[in-house]
Amino acid sequence: MAQRLKYLLVILICASAQFASAQINRYPTNPTTGRMEPVYSRDTGRVQSREQSQNLDSVRAREESHRDSIVINSKFIKVTTERLLSDSIQLFPLDTGLVNFENWSVLSQPRNPKISLGYLGVSQRDLLFNPRKTIGFDEGLHSLDAYLLQPQDINYYNARAPYTLLSLYNTLGSTKEQLFKVVHTQNVKPNWNIGLMMNFNGSRGYYSNNNVLSQNVSDINFGLFSWYHSVNKRYNLLANLLFNNLKAPETGSLQNNDIYNTGSFDKSREPVRLGSSFQSQKNNGLYVKQFYYIGRIDSAKNGTTSVLPTQRVAYTFYYNQRKYNYLQNGVDTYNVFPDYYFTAARSRDSLNVLHLQNDFSYSFYLRGRSVGFVKNELKLDVGLTQDYYKMSQFVSDSVLNSVGRKQILPSRVQNESFQNITLKAKLGYRFSDRIYLDGDIRQIVQGRNFGDLLYDAKLSLAGGRKAGRIVLGAYLQSSSPGMIYTNWISNHYIFNNDFNNQKVTNLSFNYINDMLQFDVKAEYFLINDYLYFASPNGGIDATPMQFGGAINMLKISAGKNLKWRRLHFDNYLVYQKTDNRNILRTPEIYTYSSLYFDATFFNVLKSQFGVTARYNSEYKAPSYALGIGQFYNGPDVTFTSYPIGSVFFKTTLERTNIFIQYDYVNQGLFSKGFYTVNRYPQMEKMLKFGVAWTFYN
Repeated sequence: MAQRLKYLLVILICASAQFASAQINRYPTNPTTGRMEPVYSRDTGRVQSREQSQNLDSVRAREESHRDSIVINSKFIKVTTERLLSDSIQLFPLDTGLVNFENWSVLSQPRNPKISLGYLGVSQRDLLFNPRKTIGFDEGLHSLDAYLLQPQDINYYNARAPYTLLSLYNTLGSTKEQLFKVVHTQNVKPNWNIGLMMNFNGSRGYYSNNNVLSQNVSDINFGLFSWYHSVNKRYNLLANLLFNNLKAPETGSLQNNDIYNTGSFDKSREPVRLGSSFQSQKNNGLYVKQFYYIGRIDSAKNGTTSVLPTQRVAYTFYYNQRKYNYLQNGVDTYNVFPDYYFTAARSRDSLNVLHLQNDFSYSFYLRGRSVGFVKNELKLDVGLTQDYYKMSQFVSDSVLNSVGRKQILPSRVQNESFQNITLKAKLGYRFSDRIYLDGDIRQIVQGRNFGDLLYDAKLSLAGGRKAGRIVLGAYLQSSSPGMIYTNWISNHYIFNNDFNNQKVTNLSFNYINDMLQFDVKAEYFLINDYLYFASPNGGIDATPMQFGGAINMLKISAGKNLKWRRLHFDNYLVYQKTDNRNILRTPEIYTYSSLYFDATFFNVLKSQFGVTARYNSEYKAPSYALGIGQFYNGPDVTFTSYPIGSVFFKTTLERTNIFIQYDYVNQGLFSKGFYTVNRYPQMEKMLKFGVAWTFYN
């Protein structure tokens, strides 16, 4: 029975992959993307016994019935990240479970939901309050960040056998959402691993006007990565070469503002306000990090492969080229834009940023030794980072050529080069295996963003498996305004402002108990000189603004998983309270729940089936400004909020994970549809499926 199911699955994957590839091949110059997700795989391979044949001679029998005594499975693949290699060498086994497999989209992660223009690949931002924890130069263009592949997203492997993961996620019978992923890695030597990854997104959505090419998402991510360490593990090298090419439609929303009551039967034929308008982003880079251990090398027995240095020197080189483009063809008939400054019927706005980074650091570790764990460890990291930037901005302008005829040509309106020098230090002390204090200091001491700082401290208190652990945190941040807030020139928006640094003070308490599957986190934010976009008259003229006073935000989140025999009930709840809801437009309450049942069919299909529900309370929905990719506080529009329910079935067949999900199954029960952004309806109910197929040889 298992073999028949496997053959049927192969046919389904081939047909679906061919369909997805056909969509990508139609637009060879267009983009896609998506962040690394947990590796979902299941290995149920079994050691086969030797066959015996009485009709063959003994030599031939041994030759033909021979079977390897070793069966390659997930235990032969170890994985790590740059963060886990920052203080020591730590390796962990692959995630081979079905947990969260059905929540494959970056827009619908249970603990980090997004608002968006409607579907995968278009502009998005966090639904909950999550301030950016960065300093230094920032363009301020982050509407497509969720689809980018960044150096910190890369997993590094130690693969004793070649490892490949193919993943396909699609809507049955359509291309409303489709995503295809490939990860392959193998060791060319026991101490040298190489790999590649690719993501293809060809989503179209319900209301994206399928007859217009420029209104379809077409994203491509490609990455090459490698991890090398010397035989004695003193020298390590991490390297990745990443290419991101993203294209997202900018429709200006539908012409019909009452789509759920007066819309047509064929949603794809609903006309949009801008039929040929999109933003694109290219983000390519080379990242190389080298570090060398000096002096004694210790090891720890903590359930993982762990190598602990006593001294370390590190150097990181990063080359990155970012290109942001906005293209508009045709007259703005429906007044999507507040104004135009160069050409009335065409926009070719672009921003090019070249970023070169050199980072040097030295780490010193002083520790005592005890059986099974490290205690009384003092750690000191000091370093210096140089960031060089070259920035150019262009628009299309009408000029007269040599014969006096008007032409529309690119015109460079900004050109600047600058650098930042950042000093950083990190001090940590481990009193025992249960108490750890860590402090991190980063401050820009020279350059364009002089004065930016980030001071961060954490105290971890572990009380054993039953008692759980507590993490106390605090940070102070002062960050320069993004470029788009202070100095921006484009066809429809020109900004020239002098804003103060935005300051954020944060205090947090986090309790985690893995045995009880329970965690709770309380955070307090004090934000001074908050930067945001708003329309002074509630219209379409989005403008950068700064609130001169202080804004308080209290955020409490809790997660609890319950289990009774084979019945599971997973829950996550967030409560947010601010004293300025007119500026911080985010819901007070967000919940996610999943009720599902474990079962095994035909002795081989380990399965789960159940229901999920998401809900957030009402809030003033933000609007969206085309051409600059900014969500802003526009008209005071509040949409009625109801739960969004889905039913799913997911299973494991040998090394293959599969899910089928009917998303938004309750559409029509409480409401005909829903919004998260003003004037942009979200996806309707649909049947989705996904498959992740793992190979170990």
